[in-house]
Amino acid sequence: MKTTAVRLYGAGDLRLETFELPEMKDDEILVEVISDSVCMSTYKCAMLGQEHKRVPKDLEHNPTIMGHEMAGNIVAVGAKHKGKFREGGKFTLQPALNYKGTMWSPGYSYTYCIIPPEVMELGCFLEYGGEAYFEASLAEPMSCSIGAFHAAYHTRMGDYRHEMGIVPGGKAAIVAGAGPMGLGALDYAISCERRPGLLAIVDIDEARLARAEEIFREKAAKSGVDVRFINTAALENPAAYLKELSGGGFDDVFVFAPVAAVAELGNAILGRDGCMNFFAGPMDSAFSAKVNLYDVHYNSTHIMGTTGGNTDDLKEALRLSEAGATEPAVMVTHIGGLDSAANTILNLPKIPGGKKLIYNHITMPLTAIEDFASLAEKDARFGELYAITKAHRGLWCAQAEAYLLANWKG
Repeated sequence: MKTTAVRLYGAGDLRLETFELPEMKDDEILVEVISDSVCMSTYKCAMLGQEHKRVPKDLEHNPTIMGHEMAGNIVAVGAKHKGKFREGGKFTLQPALNYKGTMWSPGYSYTYCIIPPEVMELGCFLEYGGEAYFEASLAEPMSCSIGAFHAAYHTRMGDYRHEMGIVPGGKAAIVAGAGPMGLGALDYAISCERRPGLLAIVDIDEARLARAEEIFREKAAKSGVDVRFINTAALENPAAYLKELSGGGFDDVFVFAPVAAVAELGNAILGRDGCMNFFAGPMDSAFSAKVNLYDVHYNSTHIMGTTGGNTDDLKEALRLSEAGATEPAVMVTHIGGLDSAANTILNLPKIPGGKKLIYNHITMPLTAIEDFASLAEKDARFGELYAITKAHRGLWCAQAEAYLLANWKG
């Protein structure tokens, strides 16, 4: 059968093309991809081409399908997996396989795809029982935030054992935290059982901070977490202000942008035994920033990093989403069809807003949710999408997804 996909042939060379899928084997699964959100890692992959660690070296002859935040339907199950997975059910997957020491990862942007046996062998092919496809697509980026929280660690004086996870009831900060990944981390922080007592969302974009505060005002109040939205662009000494706010420094700091000044601010606001997670993959292999080694020695501060979540993190993301405990839609600001995927990937840093959500069976320019109202004059369908999202606090939702899939053509 034929499928349509965005494939990478070299650095900056993405092509939307239709090609024949091979015959499915007994140890494989055929799926139909409905939605996929575009990750900054996908952009880095497209820009670096074969120099990227997850990309084959023979791209010219072995083009790779891009991305990884996928969700869709199980079409056919090979004989080896009969009884384990239900044909017609929804799926998502954990793309970070770490298979036999490699960084191989399944890709994205196809209408139909064959899932190779490694994914099932490692328990990374997951059935999803929720209503909306996009929430399963966003489970992967949500799992990255969940993994960052689980990977944080702390120590006690005179004890070499690490206590894993953020300090419950402690002081946490997310620096560059008003972007899509920061909002996902914020949602998890006020929804999980191991919540901080104080959570500072630090950014320099007032519009993004205002949107975040509006979205989370009610939920944050109910959570019992003291959530502060802080624009450091207006502060003369951001580090001093934040250390005073936290009473001497934060227990857990998450840095969500690969900018030296941002990383240095995160390091500067750590308290005793403070853990800083640099969760922001730079493209420059020589990227570095200043670290206060005095605090490392005398105050036991420490820096670590995570590049994603594991399968357990992804399962947790799915459980929370299915139960309505988290709302992955807070990350999404743009919707588009498969025809807009390549251009979106190649220009991702230039496009403002949060997550860009691609629906692979439709044709639609990448469109900001906030533009639905103005587009309604020329296309009544956008008027309906505007009415639906307005009723959901301006957020994408299952009802909007269902309307889109029913009213846009591929």
